[in-house]
Amino acid sequence: MVIVFGSINIDVAVRLDRLPGRGETVLGHGCVVSPGGKGANQAHAARRAGAPVAMVGMVGADAFAAPALARLRAEGVDLSRVGEADEPTGCATIWVEEGTGASTIAVASGANTRVTHSQIPDELLDGEPIVLLQHEVPLEENRRLVERAARRGRRILLNAAPAFPVPEDVLAALDLLIVNEVEIVQVAAHAGGGDEPPRSLPAWLARRFGLTVAATFGAEGSVCHTGREAIHTPALEIRPVDTTGAGDTYAGVLAASLAAGRGLRAAARFATVAGSLACTRAGAQSSQPAWAEIEAAAAAAGYPVPRG
Repeated sequence: MVIVFGSINIDVAVRLDRLPGRGETVLGHGCVVSPGGKGANQAHAARRAGAPVAMVGMVGADAFAAPALARLRAEGVDLSRVGEADEPTGCATIWVEEGTGASTIAVASGANTRVTHSQIPDELLDGEPIVLLQHEVPLEENRRLVERAARRGRRILLNAAPAFPVPEDVLAALDLLIVNEVEIVQVAAHAGGGDEPPRSLPAWLARRFGLTVAATFGAEGSVCHTGREAIHTPALEIRPVDTTGAGDTYAGVLAASLAAGRGLRAAARFATVAGSLACTRAGAQSSQPAWAEIEAAAAAAGYPVPRG
């Protein structure tokens, strides 16, 4: 099982010929309202990749709550630990640039600021679940959950996005840190690695804190470093349509693959393929591939496809 502790949003996306500058208005090409939030996106991706998933988060008592949860419910994600807060459901406004698929995002956190680690009972941490967290809920609640999960020997994955400094005791308790090329620089700088060349940071962080670092580098693919071994996985050659949620797809599929007992090399390959596929269509959750598509694309790219 994968337990996702994180944010649940509604996304409002507008496609533009180009992203606006400061104080500038640019006319767009339609508006799409869809479910999002890093936590919900990662839960949705993990479920589509075949893992049993429990989503833990908060929504508001408003009209956005039901559509924010609709795709999770349709995919069979366990929503029994999603609470209702006295704040509005989180909302993200997204500008997507035509041609490049690049996006700029602003988030009103709302109910996500009310998420608490106590929503996860001790018995949910029994067995061998993977705990997956991000940075769109209160950082102190993340810390408390990490402490609880670490005491029980659970596997803990943190996607340090948005990029905030990660306390060193939290880093030391993680099994796997997931970052992109911007986030890894900020996390490493806070941990004393500001003088390291950017491409050496996965190895530096892995060795410094005794964890595995999964770093994504856009069209260059990803690298997973265990401190002893670097696993490089190229991205698929694609024409990007919308990069929104690609990192969340990567994180969710990585967690699902590890939960299924696949090794790190296979998990990284499937996650990288899934992230690439997510860039070929619009939206966050709506762009995420099902497992059969991930498996087929991995095979077509020449990756070994382990069974089970």
